[in-house]
Amino acid sequence: MGGDRAPGEILAGALQAAEAGIPVVLVGPEGLEGTGDLPLIPASEVIEMDDDPASSVRKKRDSTLVRAAEAVRDGKASAMISAGNTGATMASALLRMGRIKGVHRPAIATPVPVPGGTPTVLLDAGANAEVQADWLVQFAVMGSVYARQRYGIAQPKVGLLSIGEEPGKGDTLRKDAYELLSAARGINFIGNVEGRDITTDAVDVVVTDGFTGNVVLKTLEGTLRTVIRALLEAITQPEYKEHADALMPALLPMYATFDPDNTGGAILLGIDGVCIISHGSSSARAMVNGIKVAQEMVETGMVGAIRDAIAATATE
Repeated sequence: MGGDRAPGEILAGALQAAEAGIPVVLVGPEGLEGTGDLPLIPASEVIEMDDDPASSVRKKRDSTLVRAAEAVRDGKASAMISAGNTGATMASALLRMGRIKGVHRPAIATPVPVPGGTPTVLLDAGANAEVQADWLVQFAVMGSVYARQRYGIAQPKVGLLSIGEEPGKGDTLRKDAYELLSAARGINFIGNVEGRDITTDAVDVVVTDGFTGNVVLKTLEGTLRTVIRALLEAITQPEYKEHADALMPALLPMYATFDPDNTGGAILLGIDGVCIISHGSSSARAMVNGIKVAQEMVETGMVGAIRDAIAATATE
């Protein structure tokens, strides 16, 4: 029931995923139309996009988000996915599934498209506005596991987002984190990276606080949207039609690379279960891709791999 285009696009995506062979269970009000043959876990309440996340999760115990998280906790589902209220999705997953032992704070990991290459994993993308230096080390560990499990990168290159590449650049948090990351085992830390590096193959995992990460992500999304809109307006002019037709085969794959519906959404790392957070304006295609990512992360045992990695760093 969550998302700007719910429930229509959400149901359409769920049905398409089921047709592709992925078992899907819906969570929503009884009597919901358009569910087809998909099973439904009943939930009488909905946390709206403008509701306060923490209080809504506590008060609306029969909400779709809370019931979805409980389904994962109780083994009725292997993963949860929502295009609704991001904060409430995170709070539901955290309160009902719990954190992996040893994890200080969960983090939102978002794949940032890289033209011609593998996406860069950016975390935290908004779960923790303020962080401690040792949390960033855990983000690096979890992000590395995610990059390996999802993209098959054997030794993901981890960068610390700062205002310069030199070790001494940045505020106190960044300087302290640099020292801890340099000494940490189990990660391939390459040092500081800048914002311009995120959309290149110079780095595979970029760690930062949730405030900065969310600003970076929204800035990238807005800039790409503006550039693509301006480009489309330019090439659709009648005088450029012949040239546009010639360029289209090269432009369409690039457009697909930057289309957020193709990323499969963000993932909440550090909780004891798989939770996919899709964009609020997700289409049916976005939901299908998000469900596929959820299935892949369950099948590859990502949560267990993070649990092992966190335990290993705690004993070093």
